[in-house]
Amino acid sequence: MADTLVNMLRFYTAGESHGQALLTFLSGLPAGLRVDLEFVNHELHRRQLGYGRGGRQKIEKDRADVFAGVRHGQTIGAPIAVRIENRDWANWEKILSVEATDAPEAASRKLVAPRPGHADLAGSQKFNFHDARYVLERASARETAARVAAGAFAKMLLREFGTEIASHTIQVRNVRLERAATWDEIRAVNADIDSPLRCVDPTVQDKMMSEVDAALKAGDTVGGMFEIVAHKVPVGLGSHAQWDEKLDGKLAQALMSVQAVKAVEIGAGILAAGSFGSAVQDEISYDKSARKFLRASNRAGGLEGGITNGEDVVIRGFLKPISTLRKPLGTADMVTKEPVQAAYERSDWCVVPAGGVAGEAMVALVLADAFLQKFGGDSLAEMRRNFESYAKQIDEF
Repeated sequence: MADTLVNMLRFYTAGESHGQALLTFLSGLPAGLRVDLEFVNHELHRRQLGYGRGGRQKIEKDRADVFAGVRHGQTIGAPIAVRIENRDWANWEKILSVEATDAPEAASRKLVAPRPGHADLAGSQKFNFHDARYVLERASARETAARVAAGAFAKMLLREFGTEIASHTIQVRNVRLERAATWDEIRAVNADIDSPLRCVDPTVQDKMMSEVDAALKAGDTVGGMFEIVAHKVPVGLGSHAQWDEKLDGKLAQALMSVQAVKAVEIGAGILAAGSFGSAVQDEISYDKSARKFLRASNRAGGLEGGITNGEDVVIRGFLKPISTLRKPLGTADMVTKEPVQAAYERSDWCVVPAGGVAGEAMVALVLADAFLQKFGGDSLAEMRRNFESYAKQIDEF
């Protein structure tokens, strides 16, 4: 995608849902960044929480095993490699063996009845498999654990410059929080690991939980909407100069890449489409004592022209109901081509809070890359000097 701009922070993941482990590789962080492994593991734990999760979360206890790029509690300027063990591998070792096998267990877990809405059929056709097992193993949202680990490192970098990221649930099925949440509310509900759906309003959350209960009873699933807020983001990240330098475009693509996310909104984008311009734009003023430009509102979601404007960055992910249903829909067998019921794999029935945590990771990775593009530096100390010089420039503008 980036022909005109190379990402400063690069990451990729590897591993299958029921394979030996998930791996994440992260390159580009400056040397000297303090690494808090308990924070990384806390983020992984947050991803596993939420009302409506299935039995897999009782098996896995995700923890990050860092085996490259961090020494004596800090980054060393080298690529970082992280391994997250799949405890369920013990039940799948014969089914998904690396070596060729004639084991009956492997044949017994073939998936030839693709689930509508999943990658099963499209992926099998693309790679010429008549068994969707290999496709679903990689397409599974289990992969987001590796993203969350990478995102935790990005969050640690952003915190060095005062930027924090948090999420909360706005909607489950047709139950919606009909008011704006404050940053303090969002931060508080993120700190509460016992919050069932990470909604800031307990009354609305109870109604959301009823929707989740109804879905379970019906053998169905529910989707919803989560909102991610990046707080205290400096002005000037991203650019208007090229299409692939626009930060809102990067953020939208990153959030759309999270499994089951089918739409993204920045600020009041959907409302703005049906409004007059005079009711949408955020009026500007200047506070002489604070030496700072202010906006009366934040309907732009902290981004104007692809550039951060100093307000909170606000982005929402719309999550469809996941595709694995206890009462399966009709499909066609990939081998016989006959009509059958879609396959069922052990699964969750509501993943909106977990989607928010995965979304936080992707937003953190995009913003951390934008920080590195703007402020550079091989070490954290060098990056901080560049940041402070720029902050002075903004203060004197």
